[in-house]
Amino acid sequence: MIIVQPISHPVPYYAQWESPELVPDILDGTLLAEDDPRWEESGAPDPAEYAYWSWRACGMACLRMALDHWWGVAPPIVRLAEESREAGAYVRHPDGRLDGLIHGPFAAYVRERWGLYADARAPLPAEELRSHLAGGRLPVISVHPSIRLLEPAPPRTGGHLVLAVGADDEALFIHNPSGFPGESQQHARVPWDDLERFYAGRGILLGPPTPRRTE
Repeated sequence: MIIVQPISHPVPYYAQWESPELVPDILDGTLLAEDDPRWEESGAPDPAEYAYWSWRACGMACLRMALDHWWGVAPPIVRLAEESREAGAYVRHPDGRLDGLIHGPFAAYVRERWGLYADARAPLPAEELRSHLAGGRLPVISVHPSIRLLEPAPPRTGGHLVLAVGADDEALFIHNPSGFPGESQQHARVPWDDLERFYAGRGILLGPPTPRRTE
């Protein structure tokens, strides 16, 4: 019998809010995002701008985790968001609407700005995620945000980004930027049979820099 070993990458965790322990309060409205006591660490100029991006920064939190994992740096999340916007990965409208994260321009930004491997994939089948993880890559995948509770009937797939950091025969392990502390933030197990309810089948593969060939 072939025994397949679990995969677990030691990736640092970052939430999309600066205070991970306050995520439940922010999500249920008990605490406004602009009242996060650590908002200044985000790089935002004021609490309102922090609040605006914090609700939309799941992809930036995933990028921070990957950058810390491979480069040992975790730039402020709003700074990453603004750089991504300038690179075309977000489109911010005058009325406050935000289009994005747009995967193709984001992958190009990650390659050019940070030197990591980055490839937008649509489709990115769930059955391929484990092999990518085994190869040392970290998939950023589009799921419904209710994955934090493994809700039985999410209204749709997609709409939120999480970082896959490991897997075994029974489950995918994710770092969820809007997960609950002690429950679904770090290395949260999502059984493969449950993943299909939430997963939109697309994402961005992140990986370490590809060594350049020298002649």
